[in-house]
This record gives sequence, structure tokens and C-alpha cells, in this order.
Amino acid sequence: MNRYDYVRPDTIADAIVALNSPGARALAGGTNLVDLMKYDVAAPDRVVDINRLPLKSIEISDGELRVGALISNSELAWHPDIRARWPLLSSAILAGASPQLRNAATTGGNLLQRTRCYYFYDTSTACNKRAPGSGCSAIGGVNRIHAILGASDSCIAVHPSDMCVALAALDARVEVEGPQGRRSIPFSGFHRLPGDAPDQDNTLNLGELITAVTIPEPDFGTHHTYLKIRDRLSYAFALVSVAAALRIEDGVIQDARIALGGVAHKPWRDFEAEQSLRGEAAETTAFEKVAGRILRDAKGQGENDFKIDLAHRAIVRAMEQAAAGTPQDQADKSIQ
Repeated sequence: MNRYDYVRPDTIADAIVALNSPGARALAGGTNLVDLMKYDVAAPDRVVDINRLPLKSIEISDGELRVGALISNSELAWHPDIRARWPLLSSAILAGASPQLRNAATTGGNLLQRTRCYYFYDTSTACNKRAPGSGCSAIGGVNRIHAILGASDSCIAVHPSDMCVALAALDARVEVEGPQGRRSIPFSGFHRLPGDAPDQDNTLNLGELITAVTIPEPDFGTHHTYLKIRDRLSYAFALVSVAAALRIEDGVIQDARIALGGVAHKPWRDFEAEQSLRGEAAETTAFEKVAGRILRDAKGQGENDFKIDLAHRAIVRAMEQAAAGTPQDQADKSIQ
């Protein structure tokens, strides 16, 4: 681990000044950044501890939820208003990590966590995300957990978050402040696909700080679910996950949201495929068809070819759960 400056600002303005340097990184819960530093994957020359900033509130106004960037995952998941009015978000958070990690991890940090690609963490191997231009060892290597959608010749890593998949489905927005002022980023535009610059995970500018996430109140009632398929039932990243929500009237789909995790460099939504469900009966035939549309361009890398069929079946199962109003129970984790 390299030597670095440690700064603890008391105001957002001071934090922005401290972060306005290419070698600066924000520290909140530290559940990802500290690991990266220990493995020499990240070597910041300045660590900006933001835990004193006033970003620890959960507010609901006019049906919109505003979550401060320093709210812990546990606090958010178990908040009574979140469980009652944004249950899809609560379910996704509880599907991830472990209770100990959720107690420390923050809302803003969850959005900024890096990939869990084996080669990204192994500094003896080539990785364009870690060392741009060095190559991608996962292509032609061990790639069982890697992307089947949106990948490039430079990177086939996947985004690891569960919470972010639900936020994508819920049309969240990311509120940021930086040297150029404040801006609000649609969640679909926050994370990036790898392209030829996989080291750039998101669209934050230099010096910008996530201050909150805002989410409109959904109108899906009980017609939602978060389904996570993984190698073991706890403390494991998704092979494929699906956040699904439907607005149904008289058995006919009026609106649909489908976000996938574990399949791409960012939470994956296909807006055209979702729109194709409008006016369709909320039945398995329609769900099979939309799964095929979402995965029409899916491509495996050998070891992860199985994820294409797995994703198809997961989408259909999640849509059936959502249509029936029987959300996946994250307590026992057995697939309903």
C-alpha cells in the first residue's frame, strides 16, 4: 500500500475541493476501497474521508424518496417506509453481501464499487480496467462470471451490485455536486459500458461527489420481485439477477420494468423490450418473448455460455413472480 494524504472535510464544498485531483478517492464505509488498496489495485495519493458530511438523511416528499449518500445499506433496507413503499429496493439490498458488510456499506459507495473480475484483483495479470492498454485476461481465460451483454474487446467484466439493479428498475436519479455545481443524472446514464475505456466505470466528472439518490414512488403494488441466482445462497455475487415490476390492469400489462444484474458492465435495461410488453396479457408466453428480445444480442465467452439460458429462465421466472404478486423472499432464498 502506497503512502497517501488523509483528509476529513466537514463540508461538501471542502470535500469537492479535496476530491478535485486525479489521485483523490472518497472514503465512506470503505468496504470496497480499502480492499482495493490492500491488493494494490487502487493507489490513491489522497483519501478523502466524507463521513462527517451531512449526507445521512432519508426524506420523503411529494411521493419522492431522497436517500443521503452516507445512509448505510442496512439502514435503508430495514427502514419501515422503504419496506412499505419501495420494497423492491429493500429486497435487492438484503439479497447482497452479508449483514456485517451492509452495516458498513453506504448508498453512494454501492454505486461506486468496482468489478469483482478475478483478473482485476490480480495485479500480475493483464487488465484494461486496472491498467488501460494492457489487455483483458478474462477473454479466453477464466470467465464463468463474466458479461454476456454490452461487453467489448477491451473488457467483459460485470457490475457487482444488487442495489443498483433495483435502482435501475425504479428509474432512480443520482444527485451529485462538483466544481461546476450540482446536477442530477438518470440512473441509466450513470454507469458506463466498457467500450474502449473500461477503466471509466461511471460518468462522474473530476471532483464530483454523490450526495443523494432520488427515487419516485412506484405504482406497481405487489407486482414486483428481485430474483438473484448465485452459486450459494448467501454472501455470493449474482450469476444473474432480475429486478422486475409490472403495472397490471384487468390482467393486461400497462407498464413494465426489467433490470438485470450479473450480465453486463452496468445494470442492464432494454427499454424497447419493456415497451413491447405494454398491452400484452400478463402471461408466461409474453414473458418468454420479452426474455428473448432482451437477450437477442447476448454473447458468451465459453465458460459463461450457460448464463444466456440462465438469464432467459430467470427473466421469465421473475416476471411470473411479479405478475402473481409473490415477491421473492430474501429470508429463505428458495426460488418460488
